[in-house]
Amino acid sequence: MTRPVEWLKGALQEVQEYFVLLGKVARGLVRPPFYARDMVEQFDAIGAGSLTVVLLTGVFTGMVLALQSGIILDKFGARSMVGQLVGASMIKELGPVLTALMVCGRVGSGIAAELGSMTVTDQIAALRALGTDPVRKLVIPRILAGTLMVPLLTVIADGIGLAGAWIIGVTQLKVASAPFWNSVVAGLYIEDIWMGLI
Repeated sequence: MTRPVEWLKGALQEVQEYFVLLGKVARGLVRPPFYARDMVEQFDAIGAGSLTVVLLTGVFTGMVLALQSGIILDKFGARSMVGQLVGASMIKELGPVLTALMVCGRVGSGIAAELGSMTVTDQIAALRALGTDPVRKLVIPRILAGTLMVPLLTVIADGIGLAGAWIIGVTQLKVASAPFWNSVVAGLYIEDIWMGLI
């Protein structure tokens, strides 16, 4: 009987610590000191560092999606609609999801390992001893960089995915450029773009 109670207590304590950390982050966002150098380093690590994997994922996803959907649409005589299908799929779902997965896989594990090793080697305790708030120095730059760079990487993944789909549409499916891009534009609404970015 005590085992489930202990488990529940531990789970609630973890949730409480998470919300306490969020409160510290919210306070740290509006009060100095701000560590601009650390923020720029994290923007570079999360944004520019993830660019290659996001580009590769986006272009190949767009290409494969165009090729597979073009083959299916050809059965219905709707090959020219491949741009609309790929555009809606990439911008609403695949671009944001795959970008988030790539960034989390590449950056999230690195952040966890870095902060974990800093905890084990007492570097975080040393920061506290020197009068530096570890949340402001270590957590806030990473949260800001992730919050601002992932939507930008999503836009890049969407764009490169559509470019990859266009290449396949023109070379393999024999769809002219104008009908392809017209169907992309016709199938998208501004709400779709906001949905993907948010």
